[in-house]
Amino acid sequence: MKQLKASEIRQNFIDYFKEQGHMVEPSAPLVPIDDDSLLWINSGVATLKKYFDGREIPKKPRIVNSQKAIRTNDIENVGFTARHHTFFEMLGNFSIGDYFKREAIEFAWEFLTSDRWMGMEPEKLYVTIHPEDTEAYDLWHDVIGLEESRIIRIEGNFWDIGEGPSGPNTEIFYDRGPEYGKDDPAEEMYPGGENERYLEVWNLVFSEFNHNKDHTYTPLPNKNIDTGMGLERMASIAQNVRTNYETDLFMPIIEDVEKISGKKYQEDADQDVAFKVIADHIRTIAFAIGDGALPANEGRGYVLRRLLRRAVRFSQSLDINEPFMYQLVDAVADIMEPYYPEVKQKADFIKRVIKSEEERFHETLEEGLAILNDMIKDAKAGGNVINGKDAFKLYDTYGFPIELTEEIADNEGLTVDMKTFEAEMQKQRDRARQARQKSESMQIQSEVLKNITTQSTFTGYDVMDQNTKITDIIVNGERVEKADAGDTVFFVLEATPFYAVSGGQVADQGTVSNENFEIEVTEVTNAPNGQNLHKGAVQFGQVAEGAEVEASVNHADRRDIKKNHSATHLLHAALKEVLGDHVNQAGSLVEGDRLRFDFSHFGPVTEEELEQVERRVNEEIWKGIDVTIKEMPIEEAKASGAMALFGEKYGDVVRVVDMSPFSIELCGGIHVQNTSEIGLFKIVSESGTGAGVRRIEALTGKAAFLYLEEIQNKFKAVKHQVKAKQDEQVAEKVSQLIDNEKQLHKQLEQRNQEITALKMGSIDDQIEEINGLKVLALQVDAENAKALRQTMDDFKSKLQDSVIILASDVGDKVALVATVPKSETDKVKAGDLIKNMAPVVGGKGGGRPDMAQGGGSEPSKITEALQFIKNYIKSL
Repeated sequence: MKQLKASEIRQNFIDYFKEQGHMVEPSAPLVPIDDDSLLWINSGVATLKKYFDGREIPKKPRIVNSQKAIRTNDIENVGFTARHHTFFEMLGNFSIGDYFKREAIEFAWEFLTSDRWMGMEPEKLYVTIHPEDTEAYDLWHDVIGLEESRIIRIEGNFWDIGEGPSGPNTEIFYDRGPEYGKDDPAEEMYPGGENERYLEVWNLVFSEFNHNKDHTYTPLPNKNIDTGMGLERMASIAQNVRTNYETDLFMPIIEDVEKISGKKYQEDADQDVAFKVIADHIRTIAFAIGDGALPANEGRGYVLRRLLRRAVRFSQSLDINEPFMYQLVDAVADIMEPYYPEVKQKADFIKRVIKSEEERFHETLEEGLAILNDMIKDAKAGGNVINGKDAFKLYDTYGFPIELTEEIADNEGLTVDMKTFEAEMQKQRDRARQARQKSESMQIQSEVLKNITTQSTFTGYDVMDQNTKITDIIVNGERVEKADAGDTVFFVLEATPFYAVSGGQVADQGTVSNENFEIEVTEVTNAPNGQNLHKGAVQFGQVAEGAEVEASVNHADRRDIKKNHSATHLLHAALKEVLGDHVNQAGSLVEGDRLRFDFSHFGPVTEEELEQVERRVNEEIWKGIDVTIKEMPIEEAKASGAMALFGEKYGDVVRVVDMSPFSIELCGGIHVQNTSEIGLFKIVSESGTGAGVRRIEALTGKAAFLYLEEIQNKFKAVKHQVKAKQDEQVAEKVSQLIDNEKQLHKQLEQRNQEITALKMGSIDDQIEEINGLKVLALQVDAENAKALRQTMDDFKSKLQDSVIILASDVGDKVALVATVPKSETDKVKAGDLIKNMAPVVGGKGGGRPDMAQGGGSEPSKITEALQFIKNYIKSL
């Protein structure tokens, strides 16, 4: 076995498969683009689903990639095992309808055993197969030459994630030798068993069946190969270390933690867990933030927050009690730079986000400890067991490791209900698993669309009306030669002016017609072989394949779409200028009547910043910048300063939309010729969509003017109502009205207090002695619950040794408040008074022993409730 760095293994893998005719697919961002079904990119195949289910035909049917991935379904295992990670790299080679089992097996064997590549000893390799996969057995036995004892049949060797492609798989294992465990079937010491000796290094999935909606399996029209090899695991073998953490992917991070903590790795088992947790989690956090995710209370942002908090909590066992994770970003950046330069490029921003989140957590930690202290009090009061659901909530909400809860509980002589905790944890795992199974399934391959290979040219950059010909017609999923009025048809044109939905820009709508028929086009998408696929309803006549037609895009809509798309580019540049270079597009929608732009940012955009952004966009519009569009090699485009949009994939030749010096972007959309055509730009809203993503909605041109006109009309109405003669007087008049209203409220409250005092008369006469307590139970007038509490304060100041219960009819509702002198709370509690009294008026309430409040919905029963509470006190 050759001694190799992780970066050398990765490069070897890619180089080998390039020699075998594979196209290199760049690693996609961890935050899925145009795939709402996934929280994270979680495998090498996740970004290639469109090829496997036939939605898109790749330029080459052979693909190789090294894909960064995140899986968080086993977070609690990370740090305690040798190979569980939240962030990892999958090296994969894929065949889309090209080679199948034989070539896949031969490629894997050659790469692993050839001295030119990995140089593994063939006698140390074992394989597992599905029991019914006789073809795989024959290939391993007869072609590769493995003896039967090294081919193990395992029932679970079948890859199936729900509807879509599925099939048997074969796995390759490397025997690390007896020092990692003696052969013992009882201890699962065999390839495929849970052990440290036989390590799985490669998994080849033979995707040959469609898993149908009715859970039957039928052969795929095009069989695919999906294989994967974990880089971290292969590095541990190539570097001959016991766990993945001792490889060059993790050790520089661990060494930095040693410097910060003053502790040594591999000197204490408990401390080693902390080293591993920190080293694993910082890789995930740094890469995820670099790819556009931010800590938040939901979705992927919640995952980041939880990982960071878990790492910080474990760091306390290394006596680290201040923000430190941000200091490890440089180590991650240096390790991964050969293939992933983005962490180094965005290091300053990533550090800033992590440090801010760490500081916040140290504050939150105090809250968690306070909650745990309350739980300890409750446990000591009844049973000496901390509720399992409460412990899980503490773990789930505050990132409080259950081990810490158990440790603190043990110090207090308590136990934790771990059975309930584990049940809650399992529910969470089940929910996550169901979501993954549902989300990861692919679409069924469409053989009809795949077989349409007619050439089609998009002419819409230059024209909106095109004389052309219909080449292919599909009705109800079948190729047809003709379609009738009322039919919904999918069709391809020889040349088309219709833009297919892409890059956030909506598809064009319009008509395709001749003297015999008309189709109203409502949708345009990309067919698997790249043609624009039009969808529409036949309005009249009969459509025939080969018919000469005029294809016309809706001109007014197209003009508005162009304005909004060009304005989106200006908005993106303005946001980067005002908020910082960390801003990345996280989605966009360009329609005729509006634009919507989602971007990564760690907090709300202030009014002042929004005004700056809006002003900068309009300034570029007023400058009348010529918009030039050129096609050029991608490296030349990047050298010119063109910005690649986050998550987009580009070919060797790209389209550059140049509004320099303000904005230069790679884009396939349709744009104005000069920024002055946009006319006007107006932001109408800014909001958060979760997980550190903000959203701006804006209008341009006529829509922006009409929006401002509507605001102006509302302003005129206010001006008329406040009787202002000049526009500049309106603000002053409104301020006066607000001040007057505040004064009136103050006066009203004062008058109400005076009236209450008069009505009270001599309150001494209304105090009753009940069961040895002085009690005042009274209905009073109060505008609302707040006013009732103020009245209570007046009573308390005069009757400091009395139990006071007040009720008031506040607009068809009942407000209740009760106070008990602290010296009397051992006899009666205010919370109990309200808890028992409120149901009489159709409500509920409660509170502390000395003060409580409540409400109800039946004011007619206030007298009854007051009498009830007197009787209640008498019965104590």
